[in-house]
Amino acid sequence: MRHVQGRARRAGAALAAVLTWAALLAAGAAGCTSDAPRGVPGQPPERTDTVRVSPDDGTRGVRPGTRLRVRAAGGRLESVRVVRSRDGQDTPVPGHLSGDRRTWRPDDDTLALAAGYTVDAVAVDGDGRRSARHTAFTTYVPEERLVAHVTPENRAVVGTGMIVSLAFSREITDRAAVQRAVRVTARPPVEIRPHWFGGSRLDFRPEHYWKPGTRVTVALRLRDVRAARGVYGIQHKSFSFTVGRSQTSLVDAAAHTMQVRRDGALLATVPVTAGAPDHPTYNGAMVVMEMLDVTRMNGRTVGFGGEYDIADVPHAMRLTDSGTFLHGNYWSVPDPFGRANVSHGCVGLKDVRGGASDTPAGWFFDRSLVGDVVEVVHSDDRTVAANNGLGGWNMDWAHWTAGSAVK
Repeated sequence: MRHVQGRARRAGAALAAVLTWAALLAAGAAGCTSDAPRGVPGQPPERTDTVRVSPDDGTRGVRPGTRLRVRAAGGRLESVRVVRSRDGQDTPVPGHLSGDRRTWRPDDDTLALAAGYTVDAVAVDGDGRRSARHTAFTTYVPEERLVAHVTPENRAVVGTGMIVSLAFSREITDRAAVQRAVRVTARPPVEIRPHWFGGSRLDFRPEHYWKPGTRVTVALRLRDVRAARGVYGIQHKSFSFTVGRSQTSLVDAAAHTMQVRRDGALLATVPVTAGAPDHPTYNGAMVVMEMLDVTRMNGRTVGFGGEYDIADVPHAMRLTDSGTFLHGNYWSVPDPFGRANVSHGCVGLKDVRGGASDTPAGWFFDRSLVGDVVEVVHSDDRTVAANNGLGGWNMDWAHWTAGSAVK
């Protein structure tokens, strides 16, 4: 049977602090010094235009694409210090002076969003007089933020068929910019390529299944990346997972068997029941997405009406988003395992009510990992779609690599 189960998801990142913009901007006019000229007996008035800073002092909501520059008019810059305040942290902004010391610019020309900046600069004019300038401004706070939900979980140990899948919280129009901000690497090294499914899902995989022992790192550098009009990324973090032993299972729907192979060697041949003629099981390679000791399966959630509603399906392993599971079956009478296909599209293994480790379903469940591959052959149905669950292995390498937004 096919079943859809609701799942709560949490965004892995969110804004951590709120800046007090008024206080930050007010700092530009507070303290023991000021940019305003002061009358001092016996000395000429201070020149206020020796140091020029852009954006202007006190500017709020500086838009993306604006450049920060510090210039000396009629002299040279002696020192420049810029500090960015965001998420409750103050961070010095690295930069460099031009050869003639008349201009300072940051090493990274992109201003952070939802941040405050302070600039402290000292210049020396042509007469040798030093002049200091302190300014402050704040940058644009986007109303829409982009968050990527990453599969698999951080620090997970997974099967060799795991596909890295990013589900985005917003529809993306600038897919190339977002793709460039995501990097997936492996040790030992292997070529990993991306593929877009629509505008809100980006998957990564190698050409062939991962080698056991591979460590994979997903680096999200989405913060301040423009994903669509008015939508900017928020995450700057990394995830990693490790590939465990190799286990692949081949379900022959016509023979009613499942061959389980561990590291290439046949571990067992298990009798199964697959989808009945009216509801055949998908063909193709599917990947275990989640494992549940027990779950409820209700036909109304997948278009089968009241044909079934089983509150305690044991040893359930999700294979597709559309509701295909490999699970324990204690209710089918007479026993169909190894003899007939009677399910609504799932692959069933013999079990007892409540589940047990000494049944075929319990034995298989205890030896499986999220990320293991279950391939179905000789079923009277089409091949599972590449975007139905982690079905990307059903797409050949040429078509997979053609799905990149960066050519």
